[in-house]
Amino acid sequence: MAFHPYLFFSGNCNEAFTRYQEIFGGELFMMRASDAPGDETPPDANPDLIIHAALTIEGDVLMASDDPTGDGAPKTGILVNFNGPDAGEIRRVFGALAEGGEVTQPLIETFFSPAFGMCVDRFGIPWMLSADQAAPA
Repeated sequence: MAFHPYLFFSGNCNEAFTRYQEIFGGELFMMRASDAPGDETPPDANPDLIIHAALTIEGDVLMASDDPTGDGAPKTGILVNFNGPDAGEIRRVFGALAEGGEVTQPLIETFFSPAFGMCVDRFGIPWMLSADQAAPA
């Protein structure tokens, strides 16, 4: 069994997932409304909207689409968590995600992580990042 976050975007899923692949690497798959079989495409769908995106990194999958409701409202009650192997990697990823967004918790050292922080990226997705705890000496 596995849990995989599924994010909704307001028409900018393609841009967001292209950026996430630049930051995290991995294999990116995106399907536009125009890629669906003719009888499966909603009649008034924008052909450029992403109906499914998946970024696969070392067996983990982050998925998304453009929000079919089109309401554009901010999504609340969730953060995407990313744990990295060390503080240097977290600083790199945090800086890239926070660029053009908003830092809600600057990176700090805590009792549970040598680097912990939170931000909302420029696409409106809230992130929580932490480095794995250093091994005891």
